[in-house]
Amino acid sequence: MPNVIDGAGAVLREVAVHELFTNAAVAEHALFRAVHREFANTRAGTASTKKRDEVAGGGKKPWRQKGTGRARQGSIRSPQWRHGGVVFGPQPRSYAEDLNKKERRVAFVAALADRFRSGAVTLLDAATFAPSKTAECVTLLFGDRKGAVRGATTLIVHARAEENAATIARAVRNLRRVSITDDGALDVKDVLRFERLVFTTAAYDAIVERLTRSR
Repeated sequence: MPNVIDGAGAVLREVAVHELFTNAAVAEHALFRAVHREFANTRAGTASTKKRDEVAGGGKKPWRQKGTGRARQGSIRSPQWRHGGVVFGPQPRSYAEDLNKKERRVAFVAALADRFRSGAVTLLDAATFAPSKTAECVTLLFGDRKGAVRGATTLIVHARAEENAATIARAVRNLRRVSITDDGALDVKDVLRFERLVFTTAAYDAIVERLTRSR
């Protein structure tokens, strides 16, 4: 069961994990497909090479067909020439992949369930969040200042309309091992990439409500 901590890092209480996560299947294949899709959808797909008919120059035959002792050539822009065209080179394209809503939900729930089973989730009562300095936030998250360098990579998830979201973001923005996002932007790869997740209570409630509603 995850702990709920206050703005000073003290444990307020424990909360039971929602049945949505305790009964979730492992769903490795759905996780793979979801993560692959998320990385693929971020690719620009702008790599571009020129084919032989797109390369400038080469309109004249380099030398006559016979009698020179050299191999016959028709254009200096053939692929075997330096600065010639590229054979089967990359062209601008979209790498975007599609995944149906049901499978995306299965993967997201499975990823969160894995984090809960690993004891890698902590809830933060953001209403009591007071630290305005980065050093104070390091103590809150890691216990001592060494955690900023050696501690677990941490993702803080706040609700979109969180009152203290700006304060939290300002306090952790200089920490290399800490990132922050909102509950609407959280995806499968972020859940799995970070060693520890810190949800504000409002963000956790919003995620549970959204997943429960989309059953």
